[in-house]
Amino acid sequence: MPRTNFDQLLDAGVHFGHLKRKWNPSMAPYIFMEKNGIHIIDLQKTSVKLDEAANALKQIAKSGRKILFVATKKQAKDIVSSRVNQINMPYVTERWPGGMLTNFPTIRKAVKKMSSIDKMGTDGTFKTLSKRERLQITRQRAKLEKNLGSIVDLTRLPAALFVVDVAKEYIAVREANRLNITVFGMVDTNSDPNSVDFPIPSNDDASKSISLIIDVVCQAIEEGIEERKMEREKEAVAKEKKAEKKAQEDEAMEAGADEAEDELEEEAEADTPKKAVAEIKDETIENTAEKMADEVIELKKTTARKSPAKKLNS
Repeated sequence: MPRTNFDQLLDAGVHFGHLKRKWNPSMAPYIFMEKNGIHIIDLQKTSVKLDEAANALKQIAKSGRKILFVATKKQAKDIVSSRVNQINMPYVTERWPGGMLTNFPTIRKAVKKMSSIDKMGTDGTFKTLSKRERLQITRQRAKLEKNLGSIVDLTRLPAALFVVDVAKEYIAVREANRLNITVFGMVDTNSDPNSVDFPIPSNDDASKSISLIIDVVCQAIEEGIEERKMEREKEAVAKEKKAEKKAQEDEAMEAGADEAEDELEEEAEADTPKKAVAEIKDETIENTAEKMADEVIELKKTTARKSPAKKLNS
C-alpha cells in the first residue's frame, strides 16, 4: 500500500519544479509536463520512488544502523531538526563541515572536545582559568554545539545519507559516494538523480513539500526501529524460555539420578537379609562338613584300634 496518495502530494506542492531553463536533462523521465515555463513533476513516479526509499530506510533502521540527514537550506532546517530528533537520528542543518565523512576521525575528535570542555566545568578546572580563557572556551563550545551537537551520538560512519537538496549538498553527496554510503535524496528538476541511489523526484524548495517527504521517511524509520525492538524482545523471551527449559531438563535429570540412587539403595537394603541368610547357610554347611569330617576321622581311629585285637584272637 502506498505511503502517500496523489492528493496529498498535490496539496503539498510536491509537483512544482524549477524553470525550464534551469532543468537537468537527467530528470526528463520524472517530468510530466511544462506549464508556464515551469516543469511539473510526475507525482505517480514520485509516489513509487518515495515508497522505494521509505522501505529501504525502514530496513536500514531495522538493522540498528544510523541514517544521517542533511538539510542546510533555510526552509528545511527547522523541519528536519524537529522531526528527526523524534527518531533519534543524527542530522546536519548548519554548514556541512568538509571531510565530515571522508575525514570522520577528525570530526569525532572535535565532538569529543565538547565533552572535555564540559568535564572542565564539572571538575573545577574551568574556575582556575582566567576570564579571557573562559570566554574563549565558552565560545568554542557554543560553536561546536551549533555545528556538531546534532551528531554527538554518531560514533561511526552512517549507513545512509538522506539529503533534502542534492544540488545544494553536493559536497556531502560526493563524500558519501566516495565511501559507498547509500544516498537518499529529494531531487528537484534542476538536480542530477544519478548522483543518489534512491532519488525522490520532488519540490525541494517548498516547506510543505519538504515536511511531507520528511514525515513519510521518518515514519518508515520509526517502523523499522519498532520492529527491531519487537524482534529483540521476542529473542529475549525465546532465550528466557530456552533457559527455563534447560533448567527444567537439568532438574528432571537430577531428579532421575536421585531416584535411581534411591532404587539402588533400596535394592541394596533388600539384598542384605538374603546375603545374611546365604552367609548363615554357607557357615552351617561348612560347620556340618567339618563335623562330618571329624566324625569320619574318629571312626577310622576307632576301627584301627579294634583291628589288632581281632588278629591276636585268631
